[in-house]
Amino acid sequence: MVISEFGRTFRENGNRGTDHGHGSVYWLLGGGVRGGRIAGEQVKINQENLFQNRDYPVLTDYRELFAGLFARAYGLDNNLLQQVFLSVKPRDLALI
Repeated sequence: MVISEFGRTFRENGNRGTDHGHGSVYWLLGGGVRGGRIAGEQVKINQENLFQNRDYPVLTDYRELFAGLFARAYGLDNNLLQQVFLSVKPRDLALI
């Protein structure tokens, strides 16, 4: 799994750029990946849904996603997951 936290804004910032926006991309590679789809929550891109009127909202906490993947891939129960991801509820998107 590869994660990128770099994001671009939908609107220009004070310097007329679009850098330092919210965003994450997760790439999952391997033979057991259930791909060919967009997984997770999606929202319409409109003014009401933009964070601070310029950024796409963060809809997936990477810790929840990692915990869900580790639980599925390695059969970890919630007690073991809590040792690594304290107070995080695993999110299983059935990616593998």
